[in-house]
Amino acid sequence: MSWWDTGDDDEPEFDESSIRVRPNRKGNRPRTKTRPEHNDAQTARVLAVDRGRYTVLLDEGTKKERRITASRASELRKHAVVNGDRVDVVGDLSGEPGTLARIVRIVPRTTLLRRSADDSDEVERVIVANADQMLVVVAAADPEPRERLVDRYLIAALDAGIRPILCITKTDLADPSEFLKNFAGLDLLVFTSAEDRMPLAEITDALIGHDTVFVGHSGVGKSTLVNALVPSAQRATGHVNVVTGRGRHTSSSTVSYRIENENGTGWVIDTPGVRSFGLGHIDPANVLKAFTDLAEAAERCPRGCTHLPDAPDCAIIEAVESGELGETGPARLDSLQRLLATFATRAATRDA
Repeated sequence: MSWWDTGDDDEPEFDESSIRVRPNRKGNRPRTKTRPEHNDAQTARVLAVDRGRYTVLLDEGTKKERRITASRASELRKHAVVNGDRVDVVGDLSGEPGTLARIVRIVPRTTLLRRSADDSDEVERVIVANADQMLVVVAAADPEPRERLVDRYLIAALDAGIRPILCITKTDLADPSEFLKNFAGLDLLVFTSAEDRMPLAEITDALIGHDTVFVGHSGVGKSTLVNALVPSAQRATGHVNVVTGRGRHTSSSTVSYRIENENGTGWVIDTPGVRSFGLGHIDPANVLKAFTDLAEAAERCPRGCTHLPDAPDCAIIEAVESGELGETGPARLDSLQRLLATFATRAATRDA
């Protein structure tokens, strides 16, 4: 006799149908991983991000154009939505005060500008999506220009497939000629101020038809330039500390502004000023792309050449020593080798 058999023939038999299941307190319908397709979603441009709320532009360039506020759908909680993204939105798309739409998809990006906290950190921080130009703003003085920081911007831009442009401010304080020699070997469009007046019309022409992300060291006058190009922006401006020589962070968020002239429209994407720009996420093979003059000489290097000071038969080193790359060659090579050495150290640490 089994332990559950009492021997009473009149005792009812039990089967699976006798089991009573408690109802789900959160709803009787089981959850499903099947998400709605949102075929009625409309595509919008992300203009600003603020504490989980996204300002997006719907029906861009039409009479129905309007800005709406949206939140991110739960299925996108592991995906960052950044300025410049094109997103599909559903819900209340009227744009009326107090309404909230929902972002349900991120349209595939054409470019993605990223940086890391430092060169040893491979965790990337996304800055902006879908930009096709980068305007690097540098002051001729106050604060002093940092050519290696500019090199980093150029590398990040070229790695992302973004065209870099250089803009020099505060030329009434110093002559930028020596600084610009560091980039003589690059195919780089350069704008410089004259008596502290920027060529705004020429810069605007270069921005029309493009999504241009503005980057620069704190205190170089980036926000001042944005306000001059787009008066409605009203970005906060600051000054440089006379003791430390450092600029104060005045722009705390990344915001897009429309720029217009008789030839059309474009978008200016202003980012907060930074004092460092980590390249921990960059493929070292892409570093040389930022040094066009050195890259041409590197074509003669032996396979697997590191281009570091101890690299045997390095064609770049030989070209610099022979004077083939001109007066700026040694400085350009030094900048390249510093970056490559950083990546070499990172790789050795990772493999240890």
